[in-house]
Amino acid sequence: MLEHGFQLLSASLAADPLDPDYWVEQVNDQFLIDLKERFFHLDLSDPRANILFGRRLERIRTIDEELFITLVRRLLAHRPFNHEAWIELGRLHESRKEFDEAWYCYDQAQTHFPQLTPRDKFRSRMENTLDSTSPSWSRPSADGRTKFLKRMENLALKVSSPEIIDDTLIDETKISDLESNLIELIEKEEYSSAFFLARRLVTNGEKWAEDYLKQAQDKITN
Repeated sequence: MLEHGFQLLSASLAADPLDPDYWVEQVNDQFLIDLKERFFHLDLSDPRANILFGRRLERIRTIDEELFITLVRRLLAHRPFNHEAWIELGRLHESRKEFDEAWYCYDQAQTHFPQLTPRDKFRSRMENTLDSTSPSWSRPSADGRTKFLKRMENLALKVSSPEIIDDTLIDETKISDLESNLIELIEKEEYSSAFFLARRLVTNGEKWAEDYLKQAQDKITN
């Protein structure tokens, strides 16, 4: 390493530059295919990795918006307290008139950083802009929010897939099995996935899951 370490480091940085403006110069159609496949095998829970890939995804957004949404959801699943990224994703969904998805994102941002009120401001905008000639919109149902949290729970697994969508509702699973699942996720250090599962349970009135929610949150932020 003393003899060849510098050359090895230089070669690795040339192949995968830290500067996102240099990194994006490598992007082509095949690069995007490989990136999507590789992204779901990366552990993005480290805040440094999360920032690095967050800056890279900002460049991907202008190239392939659908891919950006897929990948940034994975990024946020691993670092759910990034309220700024939640707000930016919410704005994108709102501009695409995907209002339920925008609500979920703003709701996450306001939950994690209540000093800001993006969810409340979004609701006000919707109330002010939707008149009798516009399609009506109302806050998404509890089932919709449960499905959203379940999707984030799956995306938070360290080895995940963009195709995993499990819409299983809480009343279809025994409470004892859900608690065992939470304990197993925490023991396996799948803290982000445990966080979204616990949040899903608490959101649906399962007060016993609050302790697990705090445990997972503490592990993510430490």
